[in-house]
Amino acid sequence: MRTILPTLLATTIVLLSTQARSAVRAESVEASTSEQPNFVLIIADDIGFRDLGCYGSANARTPRLDALAGESLRLTNAFLTTSSCSPSRASIITGRYPHNNGPACELHQPIPWHLPSVTGILREQGYYTALSGKNHMSWSQPPQDVVVPPEAFDKIDRGVNKKATPKNTGGHANWVKTLQDRPADQPFFLWLASYDAHRNWDADGQWDVAKYGPQHRGDDLQLPPAFVDTVQTREDFASYLNEVTRFDHYVGEVIDELKQEKIWDNTYLFVLADNGRPFPRGKTRLNDDGMQTFLFLSGPSVSSAGTASDSLANVIDIAPTILELAGIERPETFQGRSLVPLYSDSQATIRPYAFSEHNWHDYEALGRAVRDKQYLYVQNDRPEFASQGPADSVRSPTHQDLRAANERGEKLSDAQADVLRAPRPAQELYDRQADPFQTHNLVNQPEHASTRDRLAAALLKWRQETGDSTPDQITGDGFDRETGVSLKLGKKIRAKNQMPPPGHDRNAERVNAEGV
Repeated sequence: MRTILPTLLATTIVLLSTQARSAVRAESVEASTSEQPNFVLIIADDIGFRDLGCYGSANARTPRLDALAGESLRLTNAFLTTSSCSPSRASIITGRYPHNNGPACELHQPIPWHLPSVTGILREQGYYTALSGKNHMSWSQPPQDVVVPPEAFDKIDRGVNKKATPKNTGGHANWVKTLQDRPADQPFFLWLASYDAHRNWDADGQWDVAKYGPQHRGDDLQLPPAFVDTVQTREDFASYLNEVTRFDHYVGEVIDELKQEKIWDNTYLFVLADNGRPFPRGKTRLNDDGMQTFLFLSGPSVSSAGTASDSLANVIDIAPTILELAGIERPETFQGRSLVPLYSDSQATIRPYAFSEHNWHDYEALGRAVRDKQYLYVQNDRPEFASQGPADSVRSPTHQDLRAANERGEKLSDAQADVLRAPRPAQELYDRQADPFQTHNLVNQPEHASTRDRLAAALLKWRQETGDSTPDQITGDGFDRETGVSLKLGKKIRAKNQMPPPGHDRNAERVNAEGV
């Protein structure tokens, strides 16, 4: 009894203290956020826009995102600047096109030190900023004795909990805790980033039925048109969809916490992905399955929650949107356009075109694309190579089953054959409305010549004004093109293989023009 009583007393004191701190914190949070809005950006890894229920998926189980669609503005024409992990994230946080981020336009390379981030600007203006989950962003070392922009985040953690039962290595284990642990006297910006649904899959082995429901089954799925129908492909796709469902659950947990703390009504939420699904005709591709992203906008000034907008948007538009909503002046380095007009008018026009690019991601590549609401025009500056996707996708059962079918001489559909086609057309034109999977190239059809020429002119103007270029030599392959196996170049050879990025000869990292 002598040992139990002090323990009970201590426990009681801790509980009372915690309750008191929570009450004080709630009052403080309400006061600190009464004027300045809060921001939460949730970013998925390698999830295609077609794989959410509210975006028309026949397979998805995404109840929380489907519910969010009823409380937000859902964009149906939002596009990435690139379908490549670190370049895409760098583009979002700096509000700049990949080639205007210098070396960061290629996978795993740093953002130039002199370019500010939207989160660093918020920090400078009194916001608390934190990243929980996948980071994959870095800045180059500045010269000595120069003034540098403020660091992007007050706190960074990997969002992993290996001690949980089952463990969670999906990047979202600490999302709610990051929200709960923020300072009570500051408005905040949280960058919450999952590893779902990046290969290799880990959700299958960490599944929590109570949270996520039953796992997806391969034999129940409707396969995308570029896949061949095999048991291995179906299992591969089912594992991917399990990751999508797990991501969906943790988005819901964050929303629940915002509402429970009574700060939902003063918080702007953005939910999107960094690139397309890691399958054939997805990730790294310039077509819609590579570049289009789901994008949810919610917050106190959204006047038409529960509706969809087909206005063209680009992810570089997010950074200037956040600063305008916060009442903070945007830096001259931002190239995006604010999406704030959509908050009051869901059909407002933000931009006439959305531009995207494909640079090195495991393989030598260079391509550019421009879209309007109906058409997609693609320029392949390395048409001799197949656009088969990144190495992790090439290694997948889905890609290898497709490759095996081709080697057996089986007749492939247009979508399937397109994955392996080399050489590729130097130019491509697609009617996105009539041909949503972009398999019928219209570029040489006379009746579409005026559309082709208009989009080609817009792309050329954008490339010229933003300092883009097509170098004779660009970074070469780091993986085998047929198997996806690493070429194991070694540090010295990799360094020699690393070429200056597109736009380097025009000092594109110092160019701030929008180009539209």
